Amino acid sequence: MTPDHGSGPEPAAFDELLRDRRRIAGLTQSDLAARAGVGVRTVRDLERGRSVRPQRMTVDLLAAALGLAGVDRERFVAAARGQDPSSSESDPLEPPRPAPGLGLPAPADLIGRDADVTELSGLLSAPAGAAPALVSLVGLAGVGKTSLALAVVARVAGRHPGGAAGVSIDEGSTENDVLSAVATVFGVARAADLAERLAGLPALLLVDAIERAPGSVTEALRGLARIAPALRVLATGRHPVGLPGERVWPVAPLEVPPADVPAELSAIAGFSAVELFLARLGQVRREPPRAAELPALVGLVRRLGGLPLAIELAAARGRILDLNEILDRYGDRLLDLAGPPIRREAVAVTLRDAVAGSYRLLEPVERAALRRLSAFRNRWSVELAEAMLVDLTGDPVPVLDRLLALGLIGARGSGPVRFRLLDVVRDFAAERAAADGELAVIRRRHAVVFARFAQRAAPDLVGASMPAAVNQLDEVTSDLWAALAYAANDDPHSALRLAAALPRWWRFRGRDVAGRQWLRRLLNDPRTADADPALRAWAQVGVAQLAQEHGEGPQELASAQAAVETFEKLGDVPGELAGRSVLCGLWTALGGYDEARRHGETVLALASRTGRTRDMAVAQNNLTWHEIRVGDLGAARRRLAAVDRLAAQCGEVRLRVLARANLADIARLDGRYADAVDQGRRVVSALADLGDPGHRRRVLGTVGLALAEAGRLAEADRVLAELRGSAVGESLPGPRLGGSGHHPEDTAARRDDGIAARLEGQLALRRGDRERAAEWFAAAAQASADCRDMRDVVESLVGMLASSDDPGARRTTLDWLDQVCRSSGISLLPRERVLVEAVERELADPGPTGGTAAE
Repeated sequence: MTPDHGSGPEPAAFDELLRDRRRIAGLTQSDLAARAGVGVRTVRDLERGRSVRPQRMTVDLLAAALGLAGVDRERFVAAARGQDPSSSESDPLEPPRPAPGLGLPAPADLIGRDADVTELSGLLSAPAGAAPALVSLVGLAGVGKTSLALAVVARVAGRHPGGAAGVSIDEGSTENDVLSAVATVFGVARAADLAERLAGLPALLLVDAIERAPGSVTEALRGLARIAPALRVLATGRHPVGLPGERVWPVAPLEVPPADVPAELSAIAGFSAVELFLARLGQVRREPPRAAELPALVGLVRRLGGLPLAIELAAARGRILDLNEILDRYGDRLLDLAGPPIRREAVAVTLRDAVAGSYRLLEPVERAALRRLSAFRNRWSVELAEAMLVDLTGDPVPVLDRLLALGLIGARGSGPVRFRLLDVVRDFAAERAAADGELAVIRRRHAVVFARFAQRAAPDLVGASMPAAVNQLDEVTSDLWAALAYAANDDPHSALRLAAALPRWWRFRGRDVAGRQWLRRLLNDPRTADADPALRAWAQVGVAQLAQEHGEGPQELASAQAAVETFEKLGDVPGELAGRSVLCGLWTALGGYDEARRHGETVLALASRTGRTRDMAVAQNNLTWHEIRVGDLGAARRRLAAVDRLAAQCGEVRLRVLARANLADIARLDGRYADAVDQGRRVVSALADLGDPGHRRRVLGTVGLALAEAGRLAEADRVLAELRGSAVGESLPGPRLGGSGHHPEDTAARRDDGIAARLEGQLALRRGDRERAAEWFAAAAQASADCRDMRDVVESLVGMLASSDDPGARRTTLDWLDQVCRSSGISLLPRERVLVEAVERELADPGPTGGTAAE
């Protein structure tokens, strides 16, 4: 009969198994404790079931002291972990691995610690006098200090002829307890006999979990240093021992994939945190993660911060849940992750318990600092930490050093913004802040700190310093958003200061819609009505700038006008210049070209009078468009030459490059195609270096049009392929006549691309496919109709006239062109005027052939 899996006798609990094994070995509790190098209290508590979960090293030491090997040892370890001892499988014929040194358990296979093992082994193997007498592995509970220490001892045991041994510290151990345990594991009766036992030979002692009795360990090690100077000590704990000459070795969490790594197994498997997670997951389920689970895997190990204990606890849930379910269930409450209890009546140990153990080691001021630092959402600098702790401690460096030494904060990289709290530590500290009633105050301080940070960075978001300032804000992006979200509800004045400093950054990073929404919300909040008038005015300028980016600038015209009026009253020249520059663009979008030009000329005059070189360059650049609009290309060139000169004086590299981009377009409009191509290609390269893909695409279109108009069609085809993002003629439906193989009906996206559509039209026209050219020019005109620069529409309509033979279509196009020119104030260029007049004459007197327009 097949036995019922649930009806058999319940396996013995660890307390019973330990007691039985001790009695079989003929040992008293005191004998076993002395042989294993642990406290008598530890053995007593374990046999009475009072210990929730013995430390791994304690279990290994007890197993070695009992002489357990093979299946017996594996069952003993399994019982200690709360597993069914009968489930442990091993080959009874395979000999057990010998434990290194005297009574030390064999090390486990480590993941991601090769560099630590190598460096620590070298450190502990150095000649006498060159190696520190005490090395302390320090870190958060669960970071893997003991496993690392055992691996190091196993590596260097053979280089210590005096022997390598280890002891595990118990709660309440006295100095004499520690010395007695050390003497026992080295095979002598008293610690005083160690000098004769070692006889000056190098020996190595592993002392595990020093935080359980820190004072006793410190005194015991001080005494051992006198008795046995050749004895080297490798200690593990949540804090250093604190003796002179101690080498503190922080044990960091495992490496996690950065945010920009694709969630593909080939890309993430090399990160040690992922490797450990996959190894532990493989122990509880047979199937490897599916492709749909990989993003959750990356999210989990990043959220777990590479902490081995947390990774193992999360991976254990893979027996029941898939990785997406684990992330959904535990992603926002990592502190609740726990291992299984040793006994049914015992309480499982959670990550919260592990972090709390390190938290309790802190002094009151250090605890308060950790609670404040929990407000940071990502990485931060010493400067930002100092601002958060300013009234708590005069110099934050000693506090940060202490937290770093305990493994509660980490540091990566060499830049200023390199410090970070593990998510589990931050969550625990935030819990403590909430319990102590500090959370609201801490978040308000965080918002004030980042408002000041943004205000200091804002002036550098122009000119040569812009890339560095943008990068500075990029590094604290998540904190900026968090501060804004909190302060908008609880401290709107700080929120307004923060938001008013960010429009240039938002524009550069393409966050104009979200930025405008925040500014509009804060300006409309009645609680900010009494804010500093200059601050509100800057916010009004910012909201208009951002609205302009997504074509809704006219809706914020009143805001910009109100800002200029405020700045004039306050005598704020920088503010007035910024406001009028925005009004110049807004009036252009509204068709108020004379008003737009008036503001541009006012900016130029005010900037010249006050000696503000950059603003002079910006004004000249804005006025260039008006010269092109009225067809005065010579005046436009002169203004751009002034822009180039002024931008060079103030180190505005980007403005110089944009001025040269405009010069390339003017050369093309003037028929100097070779100049346009040469200038444009240099600008395309410069814009790539500056990281400005939008303007680069525009200038690439200028180069392509100049090549097509110059008859260099093969080169223009290559530019078109780059604009389209695909090889010429590659897998595109419906090719008609000619070289590029694209058709206006390919996709809606291509119809909306005015730059590429105009180039398609020019290529078709040059190849004699007039019908196809007319279709592309019509698509370009439609795509450009909503743009601020109506000159693109005029060029497209002129192309339609050059391509079409149908009198009705020509009359419609002429009417459309006349309407655009009247509404925008655009004057046709000489060659455009010649073509339009020729079409008008042919329509008035078509002649016997129906007429064809000159190209």
